[in-house]
Amino acid sequence: MTQAGYPDTYYFATANGLEEHPELTENLQADVCVIGGGYTGLSAALNLAERGYQVVLLEAERIGFGASGRNGGLIGSGQRKDVLEMEKAFGLETSRKFWDFAEDAKAEIRERVAKHDIQCDLQRGQLVGMHKKSYIGWARELSDALAERYDYPNTHALSQEETRALVNTPTFFEGFLDDDAAHLHPLNFALGLARAAREAGVRIFENSRVTAYTRTDPALVSTDKGSVKASFIVLGCNGYLGKLERKVAGKIMPINNFMIATEPLGEERARSVISKRIGVHDSRFVVNYFRMSEDHRLLFGGGENYRPSFPKDILNFVRPYMLKLFPQLSDVKVDYAWGGTLSVTVNRLPHLGRLEPNLFFGHGFSGHGVSTSVFAGKIMAEAISGTAERFDVFSSLPIHTFPGGTMLRYPGMVLGMLFFSMKDKL
Repeated sequence: MTQAGYPDTYYFATANGLEEHPELTENLQADVCVIGGGYTGLSAALNLAERGYQVVLLEAERIGFGASGRNGGLIGSGQRKDVLEMEKAFGLETSRKFWDFAEDAKAEIRERVAKHDIQCDLQRGQLVGMHKKSYIGWARELSDALAERYDYPNTHALSQEETRALVNTPTFFEGFLDDDAAHLHPLNFALGLARAAREAGVRIFENSRVTAYTRTDPALVSTDKGSVKASFIVLGCNGYLGKLERKVAGKIMPINNFMIATEPLGEERARSVISKRIGVHDSRFVVNYFRMSEDHRLLFGGGENYRPSFPKDILNFVRPYMLKLFPQLSDVKVDYAWGGTLSVTVNRLPHLGRLEPNLFFGHGFSGHGVSTSVFAGKIMAEAISGTAERFDVFSSLPIHTFPGGTMLRYPGMVLGMLFFSMKDKL
């Protein structure tokens, strides 16, 4: 942890617009109290302030401290489940509705970046690499479905040779290229949202961990040194929810994911690894994901664990995953290594809802959180302001409790992930 209160990541080292916000040490009143200073909370707060609400945002650490400031930065199209899976689970009409929501989510990010001049290195393009021969054909099936049934002509099925020309790894047998997906510097995007929220009138407090809230109207939200009385609460804690709200804690599983950033490779060598500034992930259940930074470093995410603590040596935990895909980088030094906590649901779809008429929550973005969490914040703001159609569609998704609830979810998750890890390797 740095002196500024952020983990020592490449993103912190290249952050712009870092601002310190005070700790809550008084008793305030507001229309809405937002709990959590990641994408969900920041988006909700900004959208509510633009609608004229008085908003207080409470963050236990620093803005973007959690997954919002540590993730891979990939902005995928659609939901965590692709449209073929969504059609099978819910039918074409519902699948199209969620596809359109995801398109709105991407548009929201682009519009916010442009409107607020957020310097977060937003780039277009994302590739999915197929790591099994048995997956050959999926890219063409999905690309055809998107063009024919979703009016989305922006994807391409790539041969092994075409894929290798973009991403120089021997492990991909085929590729699925989405020209309209994107990637960005995640912490700088969070900081930009915070700046926009503050300028819109949101009062932001850091190092102000919420200890309790009442289920009343108005509600009273308490920290160690202050409180906020508000007509509405938005709960946007995701993998850092802990024991704050037991009624929904069993619906999500906090898991830890890890990343490294290499030394600068130089433009020529960087392009010999990934020839364009696209984001990439593979088809494994526990995905490897990576992209080149603006200063030509490989930012690589790989490996997970399912316990409260991180590995003692994150660098050497992640590095073998990188070298399996890119053995040509065996001589490259790694400058940064870090981990972060996200949350997943049983069916890998986001969990949104309300526990009381005035208590909203959004979490469980399952590795698809950059766009989905920003959109979740926006539609919770819509619901609070009286337009709940889109929020109600999300809240109607069937999200199962993990077997055993919060007590047994970790052992169950470990067994499940071992099974899928074996399938990845076979």
